[in-house]
Amino acid sequence: MANTTANDRFKNTFGAWFWGSVIAAVVLHFAAFAFWPTMGYADFTIDAESLEAIELPPEIEIPPPPQQIARPATPVVGAADISEDITIAETTFESVPINNLPPPPTATASEDVSKAPVFTPFTQAPRLTNSGDVQRALERTYPPLLRDAGIGGEVIMWFFIDENGKVLKTQLNRSSGYAALDEAAGKVSEMMRYSPAYNRDKKVQVWVQIPIKFSTK
Repeated sequence: MANTTANDRFKNTFGAWFWGSVIAAVVLHFAAFAFWPTMGYADFTIDAESLEAIELPPEIEIPPPPQQIARPATPVVGAADISEDITIAETTFESVPINNLPPPPTATASEDVSKAPVFTPFTQAPRLTNSGDVQRALERTYPPLLRDAGIGGEVIMWFFIDENGKVLKTQLNRSSGYAALDEAAGKVSEMMRYSPAYNRDKKVQVWVQIPIKFSTK
């Protein structure tokens, strides 16, 4: 008999190893199903009585949004034009017809009406000619601290206006109660321009009182 190699001997025993392995696997599976304990499931159901009520936290009240801060409005001048209700009481001539007025008084060399506010008759009041400039001056001179705080006031000023409508002198008549507003009114007064006042057909110097109002409304 010819010599056989190890590889040949292994091939010759392959059938025995194969069927032996199959039989062993069948026996092991049978034993596992036959003797392994039966598996089941656990009861995880929850009884309604065992549930506990959970107390919800108190509802948080959301605060309303902050109120919008109103932007200060543009300050306004008390009157763009001089009218009867803001001039001194003695300068109204409703009770005396213009035709019956006496002639304008002749000022003597010793008279100086510019020294202090005095009664100065006229038939046509001076009128403000640069109201736009005055409005812008009010905005510039309004004290920022008072404006931002919404604080305003009215300053009554005396104006001495010459025959050409030029303001020669100003004087504080009634304070607003705030020194800063009184000072600002003085600065605004310096740049006001007027048309001349007339007594009949003659230009005259006059004292008039003018309100200068600072307001954020």
